[in-house]
Amino acid sequence: MEFQQFFLVAVSTIGFISLCKSFINFLRWVWLMFLRPPKNLKEYGSWALITGPTDGIGKALAFEMASKDLNLVLVGRNPSKLEATSNEIHEKYGEKIHTKNIAIDLARFTGQEIADAIEEGIKGLDVGILVNNAGVAYPYARFFHEVDLELMESIVKVNMEAATWITRAVLPAMLRKKKGAIVNIGSASSETLPSYPLYTVYAASKAYISMFSKCISLEYKQQGIDIQCQIPSLVATKMTKMKPTSFLIASPEMYSKASMRCIGYEHLCTPYLSHSVQWFITNALPDVLLNAIMLKYFIGMRKRGQLKESRNKAI
Repeated sequence: MEFQQFFLVAVSTIGFISLCKSFINFLRWVWLMFLRPPKNLKEYGSWALITGPTDGIGKALAFEMASKDLNLVLVGRNPSKLEATSNEIHEKYGEKIHTKNIAIDLARFTGQEIADAIEEGIKGLDVGILVNNAGVAYPYARFFHEVDLELMESIVKVNMEAATWITRAVLPAMLRKKKGAIVNIGSASSETLPSYPLYTVYAASKAYISMFSKCISLEYKQQGIDIQCQIPSLVATKMTKMKPTSFLIASPEMYSKASMRCIGYEHLCTPYLSHSVQWFITNALPDVLLNAIMLKYFIGMRKRGQLKESRNKAI
């Protein structure tokens, strides 16, 4: 009888602790999503550098940062698109926002060449924020052996090598003034899900960005530099070829507003509300089920992509 009573008390205690832990986590989530005030980003510096700023999340973030009176260094491969984005920003926010364009193809230049171009471009500027947003993905799902070498090299160079070297170029100035914020845009493919078949190289490159961010966050936190990897899920951009048709799919503008509220806080975060809900749901499901679902879904996507490609070739 005494053992049964002890067992019941032990089980009840464990259950109560588990319930309290879940409740505390829920309250923390509510605080992070709805109540926590954003940081004053101008305290990091008067300039923000953004890669891939002419479309999607990068462009939306550029406009959001301009709305906070931050000057912008825009880094992209197409000079005319960079100029067009700069003009749009000046039309909306006036000449009080200064912009500087650095045109460089991150897929074509070596890491050292990229770092040299960034160092020269930001010389004399108080760059307080870096957003490594530029990225390359597959045009549609495909098996690993079907990924052509040029695409594979572009993904590795843009998603991994360029982000690494640009961070290396910006860090010294942040260390000198002992403050700064670095935001690396990751992907749900590397964090939320146990696997991302048929997008292997892309998912692996984003896994690198996640680990890279975690490590350098620990290295430089005590130096006043806040380093973060943000994990978006479904965002309607040219890369994803999606439209913001539901609660689960964010527009770049919606995502960027959520993104701004998180800069400077956790080293790993999912800023957008529905994306964090998706993360919770996927974490509750068994990996074997998620793997089967993802494989079937992407095989279907591969077939649709191949069909579309063959039709385009036939025209």
